[in-house]
Formats: sequence, structure tokens, C-alpha cells
Amino acid sequence: MRTPFTQTLMRPFACLTALLFSAAGAAFGQAIVLKGGDRIFSSEFTIQQGKIIRTIKIGENTATSVIDKKNIDMLEWPYPAELTEASDLLAKGKTEEAIAVLKKGREFFENFEGIEGNWFVDVYFAYIEALNQGGKFDDVVKSLPALRALKLTDAQKMRLRIIQLDIERQTSSDYLSIIGEAQSILKETDDSAIGASLWGIIADVHTRKKEWEKALLAYLRIPVFYGTQMQRVPEAELNAARTLIKMKRYEDAASFLGRIIESYPGSPVAEAATKEKAAISGMKNVAEEEAAAENKDGADQPKTDEAAPAAAPKA
Repeated sequence: MRTPFTQTLMRPFACLTALLFSAAGAAFGQAIVLKGGDRIFSSEFTIQQGKIIRTIKIGENTATSVIDKKNIDMLEWPYPAELTEASDLLAKGKTEEAIAVLKKGREFFENFEGIEGNWFVDVYFAYIEALNQGGKFDDVVKSLPALRALKLTDAQKMRLRIIQLDIERQTSSDYLSIIGEAQSILKETDDSAIGASLWGIIADVHTRKKEWEKALLAYLRIPVFYGTQMQRVPEAELNAARTLIKMKRYEDAASFLGRIIESYPGSPVAEAATKEKAAISGMKNVAEEEAAAENKDGADQPKTDEAAPAAAPKA
């Protein structure tokens, strides 16, 4: 039984507990904040044909109303789950699934464009980067004008430069200029995400020039020096293995491909690695001098899945 003294002593703790729960709710809740100060939590509204529909329960009945954007003061929204989920999917080599998740997030947040606390720009930018990483070249080009029109942070402007450089990589043969620009950007930043993207571009340029050893070293820089950028690693590893095949280092490539298959089960990267490994099954490494001579003479390579180096990691 609580005495008056005990009740008095516990009252501050009860108030503190309530305050902590209230603060936690404010920090982690997903809500629309109206100009009058009222909060409408995510469980209380849906988006239907571009309209924000609020649903209110009154006893056994429900009533709906449309929330006018003019009455919204801000969004109280933690870091979007779509960004976290997409990053995890990219790290598993599941680019298409990541694109689908980000597309859904973009469609949701664009209903609140221009409202404080909205994550539209971040989700949309991540969506374009995922399209670029997935080789959706035409979609990226079509989206660039809308992307440039957004209010971007300095970091996003830097990443936009990389997307534009990647487009140039795919449309121009001025390889010297592309590598020069990539190296110039590398000197301007120590951001690991940007570094991983740039080395993917550099590696692909060396691949297009058939500079296999330079390409291999550039691809391997991504998992070795930028391993925290897990969304860039699967494609880099696959392209490194494909480069080993071009160098006729078949046994080394088979070992590398085996690790990829084990590391990313059920992903398109693992499926591609399985095909590549089957194509070189039982083949031995060719001496470096002999391989160089054969490549120079245009000798036939094993027939593998040639979607290859064009799929290098991108921004």
C-alpha cells in the first residue's frame, strides 16, 4: 500500500516517464502537423489519387475528410524506411527491388512536396541513383531536368555531377576527359559513397579500352577501400571476376565467382555469377604472356554473359 509520502515521491518519476514516452513518440512517430498544432498520425490517413484522406473513428462508425495541403504546417517523419530498405537491397545485389521500394517512397512523399520535414528530395535522388546503378539509362536521362530543378544540398550536387559523368561515360568515347574529371572530383572529397561511384566509372572506362589489369584494380578498390558502401560492392565484385575472365585467369575467376554466389544468394548478381562460372568450368589459368598475345590477336574468349562491365557500380 502506498503512503502519501510514497505517492508524493513517485509523482515526479511518473511525470518523467510520461515525458520520456511523449518525447519518444514525437521523435519516432510519423505524423502530419496542421497549422493549428494538431497531429494526424500515419495510421489515420492514406493517399488516394493524390489526395490526403483522413479517417476518423466515431464509435462503430468511420468518417473521412480530405486534408488540404494549405492547412499542413510540417511533417514529423523519421528517416524513411524506404531509404534503409533500398540500401539493404542494393547491398544484396537486388537492384530492381530497391528501385521498386524507392519508387513507392517517391510517390508517397511527392504528395507533400514543398512542406517542411518532407523527405521527397532525398528519396527521389536515391531513386535516380538506383536507376543509374541498375543501368536504366533512358529513365535517368529523362529524370535529370526534374532533378536539377530541385533544391539540392552541396553533397547532392556533387552526386549529380557523378550521375552526369556516368551518362557521359556511356555516350562519349573521350575516355581521357572522363577519367580526368573523375580524378578531379576524387581530389575534392573524401566521401566514401562518391569515391566508390567514381572508381566504378574509372574501372568501366578501362574496361572499354580493354585495359584489363587497370580495370581489375579499379573494380577491386571498391570492396577493398570502400567496403562500407555495401550497395556498390556486389556489382564491383562481379565485374572484377568478369575482368579476370578477360585476362584468361579462369581458375581465379571461378574462385571469385563462387564467393559471389555464396555472398548474395537469390540475387541477380548471384545468378549472373552462376552463368559466368558455368561457362569457364574446368578451365585453367593461361600464362600472362600467352593471354596478352591471344587478346591482342583477337582470340576467342569463353562465351559468357556479356552484360558485363557496363553494369559497373554507379552513383
